[in-house]
Amino acid sequence: MDLAFLEPVVRTPGPWASAYLANVTPGPDAAAHQELAARQTKGALAEQGAGDAESDGVYRELSELRPGPPGRAVFAAAGEVIRTVPLGTAPPQPEAAWSALPRLTPLVEMAEEPRVCLVAYVDRQGADFELRHARGSEMVGRVEGEDWPVNKTTSSDWSERRFQTAVENTWERNASETAEELARTAVETEADLVLLVGDERQRRSVHERLPQALTERVVETHHGGRAPGADTPLLDEEVERLLRERREADQGALVERFRAGLAGAGATPATEGVPALVEAARERRIATLLIVPGGSDHNREVWIGGEPDQLAMRRTDARSLGADDPLSARADDALLRAVIAAGGDVVVLDPEAAEDGELPSGGLGALLRWAHEDNGTGAAAADDLRTQEASGQPATAAGG
Repeated sequence: MDLAFLEPVVRTPGPWASAYLANVTPGPDAAAHQELAARQTKGALAEQGAGDAESDGVYRELSELRPGPPGRAVFAAAGEVIRTVPLGTAPPQPEAAWSALPRLTPLVEMAEEPRVCLVAYVDRQGADFELRHARGSEMVGRVEGEDWPVNKTTSSDWSERRFQTAVENTWERNASETAEELARTAVETEADLVLLVGDERQRRSVHERLPQALTERVVETHHGGRAPGADTPLLDEEVERLLRERREADQGALVERFRAGLAGAGATPATEGVPALVEAARERRIATLLIVPGGSDHNREVWIGGEPDQLAMRRTDARSLGADDPLSARADDALLRAVIAAGGDVVVLDPEAAEDGELPSGGLGALLRWAHEDNGTGAAAADDLRTQEASGQPATAAGG
């Protein structure tokens, strides 16, 4: 999940006003209902001690009637709104918090992991490429190959057999051109899945010509086609099913890596439990933070300073890290701040995607850039990472 857009949020000192609200359904009284919900959110912030500037800013952002996304999140600090985020999922209920850190966990839990399907509508003259994602669909390319000769005849005459061979050669050249353009478009769009639709012979021919690195993401279907009006509801269902299965497979593989890392049997080390995660975040060793919604460790108390890596389990330890006046914060928000600031990734795991014993205990876990070692290797790796960041080089995970 790309959370780079939250960099200003995790770098701005608090306290923070955070609010989540569903957008009102359009209608005659929509503006009045939206304003009322915004006023109630402002009141909830005021009851928690929020500053007037922050609560007023949140009210102004939420009271405006905006068509489109089902909801929005607003984050305000230092007297102004720092970020407003449209939500693809409506918050189940309004939420408002005045706290030392922004309440980011609901945001990442509602931010659907983007999955993109590139649909190639193939026939013997070329193909149309359509990108399907959570926001809808868009046409992203077309291949118009040779249009003659493309149709065979039924005669067995020698000259006609030559003509039929020429037709097949046209099909093959068009398939090669389609495969080349499809591979390029799949890379450009970062498609998670490529679905070949249309003429059975031609889509198989295109499939065979795709690069090996892409073929594991390619699926063929007999639903739909390139001709106008050939789309069917079955094709829509197929795309939805395939993307869902892809997401489940990705999460299953991630959980397997996590369990192997905990056992010391995987190439990627892992950890769980708030104390271990706090230590790893402080040392910027977290490559991917794993969050299970509703976990019991989300609300555990940690202590933080003004910098994202100033976090500890005890207030005295936070002071030793340079925090002059440590503040109490939720573990999930403190870890998210540290991981986002360090350029790490965040993945929300579906509680139903694995057995309870396979998911991170307490709802928080991590895949690490490197394992903590007492011989100083971990500290050296951390120094290397800081040097890379200071020089403007892209940070790389130590140990591979």
